[in-house]
Amino acid sequence: MNTADLGLPVDVPSTALFTDHYELTMLQAALKAGTADRRSVFEVFTRRLPEGRRYGVVTGTGRVLDAVENFRFDARELSFLRERGIVDERTLEWLAAYRFSGDIWGYPEGEVYFPGSPVLRVEGSFAECVLLETVILSILNHDSAIAAAASRMASAAGGRPLIEMGARRTHELAAVAASRAAYVGGFATTSDLAAGFRYGIPTVGTSAHAFTLLHDAERDAFRAQVDSLGEGTTLLVDTYDVTEAVRLAVEIAGPGLGAVRIDSGDLLLVAHRVRGQLDELGATETKIVVTSDLDEYAIASLAAAPVDAYGVGTQLVTGSGHPTCSMVYKLVARAESTDPKAPLLPVAKKSMGAKTSVGGRKWAARRRDEQGVAEAEVLGTGPVPAHLVDRQLLVELVKGGTVVAREPLDAVRERHIEALDGLPLSAKQLSRGEAVIPTEYLMSTTI
Repeated sequence: MNTADLGLPVDVPSTALFTDHYELTMLQAALKAGTADRRSVFEVFTRRLPEGRRYGVVTGTGRVLDAVENFRFDARELSFLRERGIVDERTLEWLAAYRFSGDIWGYPEGEVYFPGSPVLRVEGSFAECVLLETVILSILNHDSAIAAAASRMASAAGGRPLIEMGARRTHELAAVAASRAAYVGGFATTSDLAAGFRYGIPTVGTSAHAFTLLHDAERDAFRAQVDSLGEGTTLLVDTYDVTEAVRLAVEIAGPGLGAVRIDSGDLLLVAHRVRGQLDELGATETKIVVTSDLDEYAIASLAAAPVDAYGVGTQLVTGSGHPTCSMVYKLVARAESTDPKAPLLPVAKKSMGAKTSVGGRKWAARRRDEQGVAEAEVLGTGPVPAHLVDRQLLVELVKGGTVVAREPLDAVRERHIEALDGLPLSAKQLSRGEAVIPTEYLMSTTI
């Protein structure tokens, strides 16, 4: 059974305080000014991809939907705000009744994105939308960064399975989210049981060096593991001498030994030596798993090595050097009054630096060439050109405050594979470069 995103309990009873102080003070001021109920449109986007990256991966959408549903100010949260004097009583009364009642559109989870892509569009009153800024960004920035790193690693692995094993290298709750994001990006399994429980991701694991060190001899450790887990287990062979460990492993488990794991040394050289030794001992089907602080470049360097699977930890859960996507949540359109029928006006920050944005409620489409390969990310306001109508990317996620687009995690994972297949081949190159396709704007005077 796939339990992905089926509304299982979250780790906290409310996500309402996963926000910044100034969002509540803006709310209070807007309530007093009479502008809180103005219809507004916020968009999530990034102005640029991390240096050297050619595409981004939209990940965390399912978790965003959970967070929006659980954004409730209960008695404890309201008491905290009152005791600290963060907002006044009128605002506290408003917060007590808070339920997001607007609409959310976004790129389907697993899809790729580029600079400017409106990966999420949140619509409703200013008051109800502005409160969601921090929790939405914290989820999307983290999960999309991990998924992008995972996607690059999966491309570098060339079809060989990847094991996510970074739980001990990050916050315990971030580890569960990272495992989910890694699965979307192409990892096959995780070592983290909480991720397996929460999202149905396959879990794996056998033993660490401590298990070998516990026993009086390596032989005793291998015998204990094989007796318990069977000959198909994976034996860790680099605690002492690798050559002797491989010999013992095959002697004890027989030629049906499932795999050996190498966690140190010159992995390219050691993998070749171990493969040769395994074959000489008749364990021709025994697989080789390598770990040891791998990233996409290290994985690519092992492409010619007789390696069957990779275990990745630190570099994955830290985004392989890019732990955030620098996504922002900006007001792009708002009504000129609180009248529900008032027209939307485009708004945008203007800056002397690089923090400018493009106003207007946008649609997004991906133009493709005659072979079906993406050639541009087209963003615009107003009517969608006829040739792009069937190429639109935004889908409805929340309608009138009700989530309408939950889906199994395996479907998200498959979508990412399809999205990558639709990009130019250069998207999978690890060499530094710009976004694999350009972003184009078709702006209209009509929002």
